[in-house]
Amino acid sequence: MDNEPPSTSTEPVPGSTPVSSGSTGGMFYQLRMVIGVAIIIATLFTAWTEPGLLPGGLSEKLSNALSQQKATSQQAWPTTTPRPNPRIGLVAGHSGNDSGAVCPESLGGFREVDINLSVASLVRESLIKDGYDVDLLAEFDPRLSNYQALALVSIHADSCDYINDQASGFKVSAAISTKYPEQTARLTNCLRSRYAEATGLKFHSGSVTADMTNYHAFSEISPDTPAAIIETGFMNLDRDILTQNPDKIAQGITSGIICFIRNEDVAATQVP
Repeated sequence: MDNEPPSTSTEPVPGSTPVSSGSTGGMFYQLRMVIGVAIIIATLFTAWTEPGLLPGGLSEKLSNALSQQKATSQQAWPTTTPRPNPRIGLVAGHSGNDSGAVCPESLGGFREVDINLSVASLVRESLIKDGYDVDLLAEFDPRLSNYQALALVSIHADSCDYINDQASGFKVSAAISTKYPEQTARLTNCLRSRYAEATGLKFHSGSVTADMTNYHAFSEISPDTPAAIIETGFMNLDRDILTQNPDKIAQGITSGIICFIRNEDVAATQVP
């Protein structure tokens, strides 16, 4: 009929392409993929490109960011502090108190305190070269109170009086009672062995006095500190090596202390 209204049918026009309802979503998905790939490529390009090849502003920003990150990572780690060196105590016998034994002028007028201080100073220098911290202590040094160290050795010389032809050689002793008898025994054994090797002097057995075994410093220092006292020789018959070759005396004591600290092999004997 000529008066019929126009057709409103939704049927597709012949020859046209149908539009799917999901095609719009597919286009957005593909667009997002393209953008994502572009971002990844840009990021990789930035990471692998030398800063000098980037635009000025971008290069500066990247440089600042890397500097801040490096500074932050450095601040995150605590500063290490060096470990203290092992400590050793040396008592220069009679120093700061009295002269000790004195030889008559006919024998040179040598004083024990001078011999002791000279030897102790040489021992200290040798041990410092080996990497130890060394305290050179006076006879009644206030630092002896509860003193703690790997070892403490008190250095003395024997009488200058002529006793007999056998009054030659050295003596070593530790405290009669000690918290660690095995350690003090080892310290005295090391001193006896190494000192005899370095000096050629013999151990003067049977003449260790009560003044040595009851030496005052043994009861003052920390019970955790192994300690010994050495009489380096008789100032009468042994005065030549004591006064003219103090380096040999010092080397014997140094080697004995090192032997003890490094647990070197030494013949086991009783504490003299």
